[in-house]
Amino acid sequence: MLGFSRRGTGQRRPGLRVGLTALVAASLMTVVGTPIATAAADGGGLVVSTDTGRLLGKHAEAADQYLGVPYAAAPVGDLRWQPPQQAEPWSGVRPATEYAAQCAQAGGFGAGPTGSEDCLYLNVYTPTGAQARHRNLPVLLWIHGGSLKNGSGNEYDGSQIADSQNVVVVSINYRLGVFGYLNVPGLGSGGDGNYGMLDQIAALKWTRRNIASFGGDPGRVTIAGESAGGISVCGLLASPQAGGLFDKAIIESGVCESLTQAEAVTRSTAYAKAVGCTEAATVVTCLRARSGSDLLAASNRLADSAGTLLPTSGTPELPLAPSSALGSGRYNDVPLLIGVNRDEARSFALSFSTATEAQYQQAVRDEYGSRADAVLARYPFGSYPSPYTGTYAIGDVWTDSGYMIGLGGCPAQQLAQRFADRQARTYFYEFDDQDAPSGLSGVLPGFRAGAAHGSELPYIWAGLGSGGEPLSKQFTAVQQRLATEMTGYWGAFVRTGSPDAHAAAQSGWPSYRSGRLMSLRPGGSTAIAGAAYRSDHRCGFWNGIG
Repeated sequence: MLGFSRRGTGQRRPGLRVGLTALVAASLMTVVGTPIATAAADGGGLVVSTDTGRLLGKHAEAADQYLGVPYAAAPVGDLRWQPPQQAEPWSGVRPATEYAAQCAQAGGFGAGPTGSEDCLYLNVYTPTGAQARHRNLPVLLWIHGGSLKNGSGNEYDGSQIADSQNVVVVSINYRLGVFGYLNVPGLGSGGDGNYGMLDQIAALKWTRRNIASFGGDPGRVTIAGESAGGISVCGLLASPQAGGLFDKAIIESGVCESLTQAEAVTRSTAYAKAVGCTEAATVVTCLRARSGSDLLAASNRLADSAGTLLPTSGTPELPLAPSSALGSGRYNDVPLLIGVNRDEARSFALSFSTATEAQYQQAVRDEYGSRADAVLARYPFGSYPSPYTGTYAIGDVWTDSGYMIGLGGCPAQQLAQRFADRQARTYFYEFDDQDAPSGLSGVLPGFRAGAAHGSELPYIWAGLGSGGEPLSKQFTAVQQRLATEMTGYWGAFVRTGSPDAHAAAQSGWPSYRSGRLMSLRPGGSTAIAGAAYRSDHRCGFWNGIG
């Protein structure tokens, strides 16, 4: 451990078994190109019926799994850039024992494109025998992160949560990047650049229609997501089309951001030019003629200045920007668990790992203009350790200010307060394990990522990994206790609408309307005053400069 204060002048706070229980019998058929098995009469208790056909699941990791379940038709051909359509029904029993493809996405770090446009599938995890022995279990529907352009629900095995919390877990794939959020006039008959969001709504509707067959309660569905998944959850809170499809929500390290129609079209037009579709009269025809690989390749070439594609507001599915919907009270008002990580932006500042003091100061001046001297006085370069001084310094600045579209620090506290002002059952947390396992240690030897963006995920999703191994394998005994505690908090919220119902809440987890939040840390999570959080992130300063 490096012995340094996170703040320049402050103190550091303490802080498969895989086996079918019955054999699949008889012949194989093919329906719309998909192998379908005819199951034995009893199905070993792992055959469930949905509104499009029967599924055969498997038992694995102490839970029953139903993987690669289609919740909408493949958005290919004429259905590319169209709202999701009903999935095709099948006859016989369809094996649901393997993940389907993740949604098409440009590979990061120089890797090529991965995934498929045929990707509207979800996965269901239930306590063993839930569909036979239990009824009306609460449901957690997970929306993965990845900047709305990467990631997959397949990465999140819900078996451990289902088993330990006695809930049904659903993880989904949804269209990403250019396939999910491109907004070019005339491109689709509906959706206006919100195809990924409409996919999420379609998955919720599938859950409403079918989850009872898996032992779940369609009236008790919690939507949850991290990062871009959190953006998605906030969008669903603001969407009238999602109303009544869920009764609780969890936002982990997310923001309530969207684009106006004009912004979305400007960014999408820049993308179209990058792919070679430059003429306004033919841009739609040109885009539709492009192959998926060409569209993904252009995603990597698109200049950063064009901006990230986000959900578009001013549309039927998102009439108001989420922030405006929250301010006006015109949103789906449900109990909310919301929180951030103490060092959100540190992992985004890796490019400053070799920065000199002069380079750090210049970056601050470029970003904060006339306020730069005041920022530098509060975050002096010399108060951070080497190596990687620049990363630690700019990471604190970006975290506290919420420089990354309002992510973390002071904007996060303000967002939680806005929800709490309207919804009494709003619960705010800060994840604060300064030694959370990170895949970055192999990139920068000795680097301390702290409680960086996404570092809370392995504490809830035990199978989430880096380099092929679950990060939870690196937990110390106290970190494992924190993971058990956090999973219990999340499970209690899904069941009751309050994390305080978890037995581990010894000091209590009050509503944020009381002005107190939960600090999640090894060795004993505890409720702290909002004033302490604001002081730690220098919110008096940042809120003053806007």
